[in-house]
Amino acid sequence: MAIQILDPVDFIPGHIRFAVFDFDGTLSLLRAGWQEIMESYFTEVLIAADAATTLEVHAVTAREFITRLTGRQTIYQALELERLVKAAGAAALPAVQYKAEYLRRLHAHIDHRLSSLRDHSCTPTRHLVRGSVELLRAIQAAGITCYLASGTDRPNVVEEAELLGLTGFFAEEGTAPRIHGALVDHHNFSKRMIIEQIIQENALSGPELVAFGDGFVEIEEARRAGGIAVGIASREDGEAGMDPWKARRLQDVGAHLLVPDWSAADELLGLLGISA
Repeated sequence: MAIQILDPVDFIPGHIRFAVFDFDGTLSLLRAGWQEIMESYFTEVLIAADAATTLEVHAVTAREFITRLTGRQTIYQALELERLVKAAGAAALPAVQYKAEYLRRLHAHIDHRLSSLRDHSCTPTRHLVRGSVELLRAIQAAGITCYLASGTDRPNVVEEAELLGLTGFFAEEGTAPRIHGALVDHHNFSKRMIIEQIIQENALSGPELVAFGDGFVEIEEARRAGGIAVGIASREDGEAGMDPWKARRLQDVGAHLLVPDWSAADELLGLLGISA
């Protein structure tokens, strides 16, 4: 595995006190295939709204805004779909209904994975990005406080983290949960809000925080806050190597380091100056 150092100029290793992890595609593979399901459904909706435009064009449109909004709460992709349907002059459903139908289709695709974990017929390792547990264990041993922040609905993130055996790495402190996800009122949660809260509550300077993720949002927000951004261009089919479009996107948004998975956790932690 090759760790790529994309921007060595302004990241300062050895000062990290807090870490923020994305979930899907960063640690969990339970929702692998979600992009294809969302793109297929959203393309159907766009064709129904504008039959004069080809399927290929609608698919490109859907893929563009799904990719652009990946890492944010799912409702934002549904809101963009609603906007485009209205722009085409068609009657649009409320975004929450588009989101609900997408989730229905997604769960029809992944529920067997969740069931296999619930009845213990499958081990969590099968649905984890390589090296996830080892990375989290080493970071926890170094005394770094870890947060989980996902655009997936919070109840699902909580359950899936538990099924994958990850909850202990993001244990609650008092009444402040360290597992965060999308809320019914989407205005009350964002990865920017979580990062800003961590910085303010702990009086951090930038290099004391690191973000790990496969989406542009957590990378962009870590950079904006002066923190360290580690991008993971994971292949969600479980194969080795980097996903090319994830790698391009993460490089464009400013990841300091880029990895295909966490299988070289020791090397990565060395670059970050983290030691137990």
